[in-house]
Amino acid sequence: MYQFYLEGYEDTWADWENINFKEYTNLHEGEYTFKVKGKNIYNKVSTVAEFKFIIKAPIYRTFWAYLIYFLLATTFFYMIYRWRIYLFAQEKYNLERLLTDRTEEIVKQKERIEDLVSNILPKDTVKELQQKGKVTRRKYKRVTVLFSDIKGFTQIAEHTKPEELLDELDTFFLKFDEIVDKHNIEKIKTIGDAYMCAGGIPKKNQTNPIDIILAAIEVQQYMLEFKEKALNNWDIRIGVHTGPVIAGIVGSKKLSYDIWGDTVNIASRMESTGMINKINISDETYVHVNGFFECEHRGKVPIKYKGDLDMYFVTGIKQKYSVDGLGIVPNEEFLRKLQWVRFPDLEDLIMEKLEKGLPKYLKYHNTRHTIDVLVEVEILGIGEDITDNEMLLLKTAALFHDLGFIVDIKDHEEIGSKMAEQILADFKYTKDQIKEISNLILCTKYPPTPKTNLERIICDADLDYLGRKDFIPVSAHLYKELQSQGQLMTTLEWNKLQISFLSSHKYYTETAFKLRNPTKLIQLEKIKQLVTDEEEKINSEN
Repeated sequence: MYQFYLEGYEDTWADWENINFKEYTNLHEGEYTFKVKGKNIYNKVSTVAEFKFIIKAPIYRTFWAYLIYFLLATTFFYMIYRWRIYLFAQEKYNLERLLTDRTEEIVKQKERIEDLVSNILPKDTVKELQQKGKVTRRKYKRVTVLFSDIKGFTQIAEHTKPEELLDELDTFFLKFDEIVDKHNIEKIKTIGDAYMCAGGIPKKNQTNPIDIILAAIEVQQYMLEFKEKALNNWDIRIGVHTGPVIAGIVGSKKLSYDIWGDTVNIASRMESTGMINKINISDETYVHVNGFFECEHRGKVPIKYKGDLDMYFVTGIKQKYSVDGLGIVPNEEFLRKLQWVRFPDLEDLIMEKLEKGLPKYLKYHNTRHTIDVLVEVEILGIGEDITDNEMLLLKTAALFHDLGFIVDIKDHEEIGSKMAEQILADFKYTKDQIKEISNLILCTKYPPTPKTNLERIICDADLDYLGRKDFIPVSAHLYKELQSQGQLMTTLEWNKLQISFLSSHKYYTETAFKLRNPTKLIQLEKIKQLVTDEEEKINSEN
């Protein structure tokens, strides 16, 4: 009989059996010792025999297999993680895309609404409405109002299909809108076949009577050409008057921009008492435009509630100011003359910017200095016998030459030049004019190196105070300004610096030399005497 024991698998010996073999299955990997002993019929037990063996792990349970399993599991979970991130990113992208599309749609709707509102209300009025929620009614001293009306519109309407009538009327008014916009005129409203617009609102300007007449001539010419091409009987009357108005918003839900006052009523009477294909203007408008346009005096015409008023027909632009002398299109000379009318508006704008924007510590480079230079360039320009166009360039450059100080003291000439480029385009200056003005501003940078006569004039005007009787008090302001900028020096040092500057300075134009150099030499002697007195005082104290 035999007894078996597999060490490492079994806990104890098996029972005695009458078999001489033993099978084991599903042994786990590891080291084993198989032991066996026998017993004969006399119950004598033999010694233990043993056999040691090793069961190796299958390849799928090796260290490398488990490492691969770990790497695969890690990769799997990482892929799931990345997939989730991708899904979240995709969802986020879709939401952002949806939000962007909605935002763009809202922005476009807002722009469309703003454009629509801007077509109904002036831009400045829209801005004020957005900022304050309401619009203040303003009084304007000089506004030019134009009324136009289709002659015999009621009779035309009786013999024309409504669709055709409205299409043609719409065509006219679209052209009118284009013309008034071109001349910076504000459309007020249309009532049936009547069209009303006004110049000088909401931004005040000096040119509004001229702008209105230019627009009226263009409208008149368009209607005449249209009538000739279409062979219809559409004739127009135009009436114009200049005077004070009150302008503001009417309504709370349906807003509209409107103007009120006698000026509006008289302009309406100018139209109703006018003649077809004629521009009928009041005496007040005539005063402002007769230098540019040919006007035919009608005499006094009775106006309801106003009595007899002088009226004029504008027959066209003056021959010398029109292209080919036809009186329809303004030429270069007309536009240059108009720039002089527009110049006070530019002057008001720049002076307002200087007063609000210049630092308070600028005791010398202030609005007073700009006014001094503005006056002096005109004096020197007359003395140097320059042209009107050159005078305009000089005075404009004088306005801008210190404007850069409102941004930065350093390189203020370059800054002022850039600001001039941006602003002057809105005031109808040409590119060549703007370039010349920029050069004039830049040439005032110290030390000046003028090359042209205009540059010499503005450089002399910029330092005009050196040859004036008020040199010492003016230079005292400059001394305080330099001290406020950290350039600390004693009065004695400052006066010595002035002696050096006055001694080396020279006027570039003959006019400035004649007007200012004698006084400059007197001022130089005064400064020298101040230095001598102060040095003697210091020596006596020591």
